[in-house]
Amino acid sequence: MLTLISRADVYAPAPLGLCDVFIADGRIAAIASHIDPRGIDDCLQRIDADGAVLVPGLVDSLVHLSGGGGEGGFVSRTAPLLAEDALRAGVTTLIGALGTDDVTRSHADLLAHARALCAHGLSAYALSGSYRVPLCTVTGSLRDDLVLIADLIGVGEIAIADHRGSQPSAAELARIAADARVGGMLAGKAGTVLIHVGDGSEGLALLQQVCSQFEVPISQFLPTHINRSVGLLKQGVAWTRQGGNIDLTTSSSEQLVAAGDIPAAQALSILLAQGTDGSRIGMSSDAQASLPNFDRNGHLLGIDIAAIGSLLAAFASAVHEHAIPLSEALRTVTENPARFWGLARKGRIEVGADADLLLLDPATLQVQMTMASGRVWSWL
Repeated sequence: MLTLISRADVYAPAPLGLCDVFIADGRIAAIASHIDPRGIDDCLQRIDADGAVLVPGLVDSLVHLSGGGGEGGFVSRTAPLLAEDALRAGVTTLIGALGTDDVTRSHADLLAHARALCAHGLSAYALSGSYRVPLCTVTGSLRDDLVLIADLIGVGEIAIADHRGSQPSAAELARIAADARVGGMLAGKAGTVLIHVGDGSEGLALLQQVCSQFEVPISQFLPTHINRSVGLLKQGVAWTRQGGNIDLTTSSSEQLVAAGDIPAAQALSILLAQGTDGSRIGMSSDAQASLPNFDRNGHLLGIDIAAIGSLLAAFASAVHEHAIPLSEALRTVTENPARFWGLARKGRIEVGADADLLLLDPATLQVQMTMASGRVWSWL
């Protein structure tokens, strides 16, 4: 299928102005102020953007594709992600993880859900491991997982500073990062290590210890939930100034905000106001995860479910409520996470990139159309 999107206000994520974008075989083939399609009208799908905002499809660094939860017993397990929910939310690239439960949920099931989403045109990948250390893997080896299984692109989310984690040592975490790095090198992948940071007072201290004591590049780690508290956000600033990347979680609940969570758009505004390098900040939804509310003794009080639509909502909030330039906010949900995960054809509108695109209402930034791998869904 050949597709021509005309008269779009393109953010790539840098602003390009009004452009035509030509798509062929699921890739962006040309971008110009005007593209003349004469001679191919019979096989051309035309989309008149009429000045709507055209952006890359969103890249979500943390989604529980096969469902999450379980901290409140079997009844608290959350449902798997539906393809339509991702498409409506403008998320075209997803990184799937297990999380807390690697007993009743498996990597086989996670990979099956990722591949099912791919059948809908989405680009879904998965991570080896879970909260637990020693790692739960497919082949028995993290390095083998990354080398031999194409859609396993990293490891995580490994839990630190959390009572649900395995309390790994610095040496254990360094060994995991080293295996992820070498496995990634052999397979041409980033081998990123996604770190779930809980609300423990130690925060990023263990990661700092790993990077100071061992030959592990700081960029190998991607700590998430950095907007969990003011104190952790401050540690995140220091982490980026040392060359590390951080991830903000867009889903939350009233209970978590009351307990100290900072809404992701607000956290992004704070980080940028403090001079944090915007290229080192990403946002993710944690979709389908349980959002548990524990008391001081670790007893579960209640659970909400994280929504994949929170990623787009946080981006819009950053622009509308916190006056962050659209291109600056956009790269935290497109270009930056694609780079963190080594996905070279994702997160940008450029010739050769995958045709994962969104048309957004210029006033509200709500999704009017989703294109994933060249396939189109209209929500008007």
